[in-house]
Amino acid sequence: MSKSPLRTTDPSPSIPDGPRDSWRDSAFQHKLEQFNPGMVWLDGNQCISALNDVAINILAPAVQASMGILPASLIGSNILQVHPPKSRGKIEFLLRSNGAHGQSAHPSAAPGHGPSHGPGHGQGGMFSPPPVAMMINIPERLLMIKVSQMMGADGIAGTCMIFYDLTEATTSPAASGPTQGDRTEPRLLSRIPVYRRDRIVLVDVKDIARFEGNGHYTNIITPTERYLCNFSMSVLEERLNPEMFLRVHRSHIVNLNFAVELMRVDDGMMVIMPPGMGEQVPVSKNNLAKLKQRFGLI
Repeated sequence: MSKSPLRTTDPSPSIPDGPRDSWRDSAFQHKLEQFNPGMVWLDGNQCISALNDVAINILAPAVQASMGILPASLIGSNILQVHPPKSRGKIEFLLRSNGAHGQSAHPSAAPGHGPSHGPGHGQGGMFSPPPVAMMINIPERLLMIKVSQMMGADGIAGTCMIFYDLTEATTSPAASGPTQGDRTEPRLLSRIPVYRRDRIVLVDVKDIARFEGNGHYTNIITPTERYLCNFSMSVLEERLNPEMFLRVHRSHIVNLNFAVELMRVDDGMMVIMPPGMGEQVPVSKNNLAKLKQRFGLI
């Protein structure tokens, strides 16, 4: 086993200090409080029964462009059918988690972030599960969705989906231009929203050392923190700046600015990251050539 020096880099690039980070979180929280949320009501069969004007203005054009469903046909449509096939599993998982009486499988249900019971818990047998947060990608929009079952006198009356459009706060236009042939270039992520301790935290992508796939979620590793986000690795690969990030393995995307060296292991390689950031990241054979090309090794 031999080591191939790559380059050294400061393992601690500029990271906002505590006061600045707190100010930024507070500023975003203040901005979020002033957002007009989109609201979608679902009946017991998960079909859309009502929308507010924000939901209509955001969802109708996206659904028509991606699914060919006319705005007038949204009412009565099953919520899964108005999402692209690749997003339906995430929506179904979101609704299923919300129906599990509060045992939701989202980041706030991770160890140390247990679910909290709503005010209806224990009151005459009525129970309204806490909201479930999840980031959803629709063409050119990035939404944070919260879902909660609505309780009536006779039990569950339906589901309320509330979403905030975080597109402008978390993305920027692709540098290559708005279109590539007939396909619209996706906006690139500048900050990634994560749900933690009942708060939305925006993580600057430049401060992220790497991403690691973790089931329905993806681990975000920075020099000082670890977060969970529910973007898939394929979505991240498409939406991250390719000049900064490279997918080196099915389960790993690395920020090349943090890489300190390459280590040759038998016929393969590892990307060596700074201490505490998952120091050895495997490189798959399918991605080895791309990595070598990026660093002029072939």
